Amino acid sequence: MSGNPAVVMRLVASAYAMAEKAGAIVRRVLQSGELGIVEKTGANDLQTLADRLVQHSICASLSKSFPKITIIGEEDLPEEAVKEDLIESGQSEDILQKSCPAEYSALKEEELVVWVDPLDGTKEYTEGLLDHVTVLIGIAYGGKAIAGVINQPFFNYQLGAESADMGRTLWGMPGLGAFGFELQEVPDGRRIVTTTRSHSNKLVTDTVDAMEPHDVIRVGGAGNKIIQLVEGKASAYVFASLGTKKWDTCAPEAILHAVGGKLTDMHGSALCYDANVKHMNSAGVLATLRNHQYYASRVPQSVLQALKP
Repeated sequence: MSGNPAVVMRLVASAYAMAEKAGAIVRRVLQSGELGIVEKTGANDLQTLADRLVQHSICASLSKSFPKITIIGEEDLPEEAVKEDLIESGQSEDILQKSCPAEYSALKEEELVVWVDPLDGTKEYTEGLLDHVTVLIGIAYGGKAIAGVINQPFFNYQLGAESADMGRTLWGMPGLGAFGFELQEVPDGRRIVTTTRSHSNKLVTDTVDAMEPHDVIRVGGAGNKIIQLVEGKASAYVFASLGTKKWDTCAPEAILHAVGGKLTDMHGSALCYDANVKHMNSAGVLATLRNHQYYASRVPQSVLQALKP
């Protein structure tokens, strides 16, 4: 694209570079063996040094390049000076070359909200389930997720620490498409549900059962589950419970919507990503690549009554 790229394209191009840097930080902390784990609300809600460093890196980098945007990060961290080596000022040239969808071309910095999850799947990270781990940067306008960047720091980690192919970054924008992966679908007629690994309860299991799946995959990380949908490993992500927050779903939703999928709460209502919205997705999450209506129609009435938006 010639001339001056639209603000939102510059923001996505920057978020891509920041996500790549974040992936390198996450790998470096793991390699050091000093994870710096603290419990936030309990054993299933952890924070590591990687969470803290990545949030500082992304939020400080965003603030420096885009001082008027609203940034909401998962970790509640004290204000402190961020070291220069954590600041990322680069941008993806590939993204800058793409044409901005017309509806977003005139957006201003101050109209955009960025939701940051510095390390999605922290518990899995501490347990060595490295393929579950992602870094999420979601961009919202008017309450809708309009762009998302997901870094998988340990993509291909099975190839060994010296592999040059470790890690990858996916991104997408409704109206433009999604990039960094190959879109695949579960074979016709197969219902494979992906759901929580460590936060299950009766509401979750009742809902999963009601979908009559042929198979159920239990893994960590909301970002990871959406990647399963777009790569044909699962047909629905079902989480009929409290637990996920807006920073878990904003980036994945944008990528899913960019390829024709859908993410809603268990009632089939859209999630809102305004700056002042409550952070908890209190009515659960239902995401599909295709046939959203089938899955939404199977949610038990008792679950809908228990999960109020």
